[in-house]
Amino acid sequence: MTDATPLDGLIALLARLPGLGPRSARRAALHLLKRRDALMLPLAEALAETARSVKTCTTCGTLDLTDPCRICSDDTRADGPLCIVEQVGDLWAIERTGSFKGRYHVLGGTLSALEGVGPDALGIPKLIARVRQAGTGEIILALNATLEGQTTAYYLTEALADTGAKLTRLAHGVPVGGELDYLDEGTLMAAFSARRSVE
Repeated sequence: MTDATPLDGLIALLARLPGLGPRSARRAALHLLKRRDALMLPLAEALAETARSVKTCTTCGTLDLTDPCRICSDDTRADGPLCIVEQVGDLWAIERTGSFKGRYHVLGGTLSALEGVGPDALGIPKLIARVRQAGTGEIILALNATLEGQTTAYYLTEALADTGAKLTRLAHGVPVGGELDYLDEGTLMAAFSARRSVE
């Protein structure tokens, strides 16, 4: 059996990315090699530069070139509402809508007894201290509608109950443009439980 080559190492690393299995990783590696000058070398430089320059914000947990990040440093953003999300990608998704102008807190995951992820691993004590110190008026739990997300939201509701902040959650249910026949039972149940009066 031959020793692993650099190409084998590249494929193995690509296969560890979300959404890529071994076959997809091989196709991606071959595509990069075919376009070495136009794609592979610029990608390698961009990866190296990103690894050197991107920092984790010690205030909210997002990724940026500065610490504190641009959101935490922005004086035009409201200090009252604090939106709690699971991952940086969730923060980016909310920011793309342009509908929220408050502050964020990125947990970095969800509670999971099976994986040994407890409150300390998610920095929940730090979050509670931040809410108390900042005098946060509203806490928006923008967690995913998964079992782990729901469990984490329930825990946070209990942990933040005595901070004096108003606790709210994102609405769950039928998406805009969604057809009932194509929705899963969990989404339909959430839509029924969150129904409101017709105005």
